[in-house]
Amino acid sequence: MTLDSVKHATETPDAEQPWAELGLKQDEYERIREILGRRPTGAELAMYSVMWSEHCSYKSSKIHLRQFGEKAPANDALLVGIGENAGVVDVGQGYAVTFKVESHNHPSYIEPYQGAATGVGGIVRDILAMGARPVAVMDPLRFGAPDHPDTKRVLPGVVAGVGGYGNCLGLPNIGGEVVFDPCYQGNPLVNALCIGVMKHEDIHLAKASGAGNKVILYGARTGGDGIGGVSVLASETFSDSGPAKRPAVQVGDPFQEKLLIECTLEIFKEKLVAGIQDLGGAGLSCATSELASAGSGGMRVDLETVPLRDATLSPEEILMSESQERMCAIVEPQHVDRFLEICEKWDVIATVIGEVTDGDRLEIFWHGEQIVDVPPRTVAHEGPVYERPYARPAWQDALQADDANKLPRPQTAKELREQVLTVVAHPNQASKAWITDQYDRFVQGNTVLAQPEDSGMIRIDEETNLGVAVATDGNGRYAKLDPYTGAQLALAEAYRNVATSGAKPLAVSDCLNFGSPEDPAAMWQFAEACRGLADGCLELGTPVTGGNVSLYNQTGDVAIHPTPVVAVLGVIDDVTRRTPVAFKDQGQLLYLLGDTKEELGGSAWSQAVHDHLGGLPPAVDLEREKLLGEILISASRDGMIDAAHDLSDGGLVQAVVESCLRGGNGARLVVPDGLDPFVFLFSESTGRVVVSVPRSEELRFTDMCGARGLPATRIGVVDGDAVELQGQFSISLDELRTAHEGTIPALLA
Repeated sequence: MTLDSVKHATETPDAEQPWAELGLKQDEYERIREILGRRPTGAELAMYSVMWSEHCSYKSSKIHLRQFGEKAPANDALLVGIGENAGVVDVGQGYAVTFKVESHNHPSYIEPYQGAATGVGGIVRDILAMGARPVAVMDPLRFGAPDHPDTKRVLPGVVAGVGGYGNCLGLPNIGGEVVFDPCYQGNPLVNALCIGVMKHEDIHLAKASGAGNKVILYGARTGGDGIGGVSVLASETFSDSGPAKRPAVQVGDPFQEKLLIECTLEIFKEKLVAGIQDLGGAGLSCATSELASAGSGGMRVDLETVPLRDATLSPEEILMSESQERMCAIVEPQHVDRFLEICEKWDVIATVIGEVTDGDRLEIFWHGEQIVDVPPRTVAHEGPVYERPYARPAWQDALQADDANKLPRPQTAKELREQVLTVVAHPNQASKAWITDQYDRFVQGNTVLAQPEDSGMIRIDEETNLGVAVATDGNGRYAKLDPYTGAQLALAEAYRNVATSGAKPLAVSDCLNFGSPEDPAAMWQFAEACRGLADGCLELGTPVTGGNVSLYNQTGDVAIHPTPVVAVLGVIDDVTRRTPVAFKDQGQLLYLLGDTKEELGGSAWSQAVHDHLGGLPPAVDLEREKLLGEILISASRDGMIDAAHDLSDGGLVQAVVESCLRGGNGARLVVPDGLDPFVFLFSESTGRVVVSVPRSEELRFTDMCGARGLPATRIGVVDGDAVELQGQFSISLDELRTAHEGTIPALLA
């Protein structure tokens, strides 16, 4: 190719450029020309195109995401908030924990194994870049109809990619979700979360300051994989013709990443870096522009020094490549030799590619020719901001009027029994052991709880038993019915799942998966979900620390259900006092905490029995969620309960069946006075948990609930080898286990 230098670009203002092919709109291209006072070079055009993509710039979502800062609750635990690679919270004893959830949706549809694997690798590097040792991962997943041929193509590859990469890194996979729905058929959701631990003094930020400091690129060589991965893939919808564009999917090497992690942690230990950034979406374009933008000066980079896997790559391709397992560090000159020594020890390639300048420009050269001369903030932080039109869709009223509470219900005890088995065997409620058994949940030896528990829990100090719990939740069916409430329901469930295990909820990360922002209906769903989540976090006192927006999740004109996935992190002083879900001891009393109402909109029952979606989702009462959480944490700490399981998808019967199967003990249930047996079993009213209470603790526990005003209703006893509803039916644990555990293997094995 003919090199397109800054000088040449200045002299040829009318040269045609492929801005549209790179995903830019005409007004965006004109804005770039206005910023530069000339047409961009090819390299500059490449940088702006990836950095101004939807995935990197948040151009359609920024105005709504601002609420997370404007409505942020006061929280003394928050150390680093939105704007860095990941949020950081203080968990006590000098420890800080960082966590974040991100998406790798489109790459995982095209190339399931590598798309999912590099999603794990990317989120792990985000956590590493904060100065933390990654300690665990989680994976909220959504797939199409379980019996569809393409689900059988995508799901095994995604699961193998998540497990293969995480297992090779030696990171336990402690939680997540697997949900099936036809709306995700052409657009699965592969969200990945990582948790990291550090001391307060070890926090690192992404900035390039100090003129004369060196810019060091280290890790894997740069290849042709992943070129345009964010601008081409994550910022447009799929056509109906199915997957293509495989070259845009990154290729991961977990063994290289493991070396990179250990190398980086040793570099941190010796305090050799002044700033650091991982290379994820937009590759070098992102790392150089964001470091320079957040710093106090400019940056000069000599691009020909970048180590390549493919010598034929053009400068534009090098800048756009999203090859994995790479980091960029800012290092003071006196530390460079030691930095390079440590990299050599770990067999990690490291190259000085430039330096921080005292100017205010990002300048990139290629064999002496200047190919980039831009104000870095205009690339990294001052991209377009769109106020996309949004409107409540015309079909929303009809959807909400199609009330699930009016669906035909079982008329006999036999029908009630059959529908219990139908719900617990439905792919969304069935055991996911076929999937989770492919992940190592206990490597490193600090996993305290892992799926199918309500939350994953990791011990972070082996002497004091300090730990953290994390849960991820989201219900696209609820959000389709009412996106504001749906987002709050996701938050409430994740908050409740953390509290159920005995941990105090502290902070939130989110992954907001929605359709095209150019569709006013999808944009309304997004705006409402952001508003709901911001309002909910303010009320619960749990700030959003960061996260990810994934738009354009649709195939042709068909968008996914709006799917805000919410991760809540909590702290527990002593992990030996955590509360599991299993009913372990016969004779213990079962109590239902909270109020049960006739709320079946978007429920598992309506889906499993009637394949129906309509009505209103359950109401949210965040004050009740806070009270419930406080009581569960106190009861766990003081030994008043031996097991607890939150009530959500599938209602009470789903929770009881799971706790019975997990503990190997049956339960005899009694319907409370005034409650219909069907509603008792299948309602999805929120703010509810079922607990098992030792008889010796019953009075103390019920007194505490009564004093705090939390309804606590005795509904049965742990007993026998069946789940029995008095006067209605009995189902043996063997029959329940067959129904619950046989579905996924039959569909996928």
